[in-house]
Amino acid sequence: MSQRNREGKRSARERLREEREREQAAERRKRTAKVAGGALGLLAVVGVIGVIAAKGGDPDDAPAAEPVVVGESDAPVTLAVYEDFRCPACGQFESSFRDTINELTDAGTLKVDYHLVTIIDGNMGGNGSKFAANAALCARDAGKFREYHDVLFENQPAESDDAFADKARLIDLAGDVEGLDTETFRTCVQEGSHDDWVEGSNTGFLNSDYNATPTVLLNGEDIYGDTSDPLTPERLRERVEELA
Repeated sequence: MSQRNREGKRSARERLREEREREQAAERRKRTAKVAGGALGLLAVVGVIGVIAAKGGDPDDAPAAEPVVVGESDAPVTLAVYEDFRCPACGQFESSFRDTINELTDAGTLKVDYHLVTIIDGNMGGNGSKFAANAALCARDAGKFREYHDVLFENQPAESDDAFADKARLIDLAGDVEGLDTETFRTCVQEGSHDDWVEGSNTGFLNSDYNATPTVLLNGEDIYGDTSDPLTPERLRERVEELA
């Protein structure tokens, strides 16, 4: 075999190997990175956080996590919300849409599936997203998820301030929800009783086709983040009533 042929075959093998490495790297990025961000429709401000989420461990190791459901199980319309308690765009979404969502769930027209994720912990470091999500699940155990969820967002720290990593702070905020600050709740927060659920919920998001928080789906349709047709509370109400 001539030297030229040997070099040609070696070059082809190297190209094939490099192509496989690129494909494998792309798959790893898809599985382990999400961009946190959002379009703040009501404020007409596009807010993309633009930070890559780091995730350790094998995503298949985490158990599946069902969402936290708020509202009547037989409500005709379902809103799925993927959010992180440290995510500023999620805080803006909650501030703008909370009252409308709560009114629609109280009326029995809408149920909300909350998928709590922890991508800011991966982006910025810390444990505030994880600990806050666990605390929210502890509030769910007491039948007070929605109230405590709203309190957390109303008291959301700056993204770079990992204040929710202080479990004493999470317990202190429970004082804003009547009847929540109990020994059972405190133990649940301190011991991280729902950490596995939180890990599973975050893994589900990382392995999904969604790439930003908040992601908001109305009966499966992504309705938030389109800057050409920004969602408003009034438009959300109209769409829910159209589907009901």
